[in-house]
Amino acid sequence: MIRRPLLLVALLLSLPAAAQIYSWKDKDGRVHYSDTPPLTGEVSVVQGTRAPRPAAATAADSLAADGASETAGAPKGPPTLAEREQAFRERRAAEAEAAAKAEEAAARDAERARFCEQARNQLTALQSGQRVSRFNAAGEREYLDDAARNAEAQRLQQQISEHCN
Repeated sequence: MIRRPLLLVALLLSLPAAAQIYSWKDKDGRVHYSDTPPLTGEVSVVQGTRAPRPAAATAADSLAADGASETAGAPKGPPTLAEREQAFRERRAAEAEAAAKAEEAAARDAERARFCEQARNQLTALQSGQRVSRFNAAGEREYLDDAARNAEAQRLQQQISEHCN
């Protein structure tokens, strides 16, 4: 029983919401759609029942408006498909370049960390007092004496201070 009055109220409230849509062509031949008609020119009603409002502008006003629009320049419309494609390709190339730089920096950091770890391990072995040997140019094993051990420890300490934090 209450449904019918509610339905009637809802229908009456929705009547003002029926908007009118106008269609017209500009001087460039492009078709425009809007809820308000232009001040001058031929207008056709696409949707709705109201008649278009009368043009309030005079011929002098329309000439002034045309001159002003030509001097101000036409506003640029949305980008074309080719422009959007070009922008997408540029963004993709920039992202790929940034990813390559980040990957290169990560590889450099990993190499530096590996070098620092090896240098610290070698310095620890030299300072521990155990016998250390290396191969000479002839491929023979030779053991480091105290002077060679100290020189090698100083060299490693200098590299660690220069390259490792």
